[in-house]
Amino acid sequence: MQAIKSHQDARGAVFEPLSDEELSGQKNVHVVLTQPSAVRGNHIHRTATEITTVVGPCLIRLKEQGAIRDIDVPPGEIVRLTIPPGVVHAFRNTGDRAMVLVSFSTNVHDPHGGDTVREEIL
Repeated sequence: MQAIKSHQDARGAVFEPLSDEELSGQKNVHVVLTQPSAVRGNHIHRTATEITTVVGPCLIRLKEQGAIRDIDVPPGEIVRLTIPPGVVHAFRNTGDRAMVLVSFSTNVHDPHGGDTVREEIL
């Protein structure tokens, strides 16, 4: 996990979730707005690597090689993590307004979920 540099003022925040070099290898991008207490993710990718940037507050839960790891992202903090294939991931909005996730994937989106397997961990 890495903190993302951002410009923040009374209007909000501006940040770049990927560098120019990283952006060129991506096949999909999606922006997710999640309501308070709601959970996104709860799945694993068989082959895709996903790079996700989240604006806190958020609870990130990862399951790697059978071990659960929680990451608390404080309000206003912006963090990015790279999720390799085989890692279950989920994100809970722990705040009182919509939470923003920006995710990039090395695979083209398949609406039939060919690369995604549901596994509830949060």
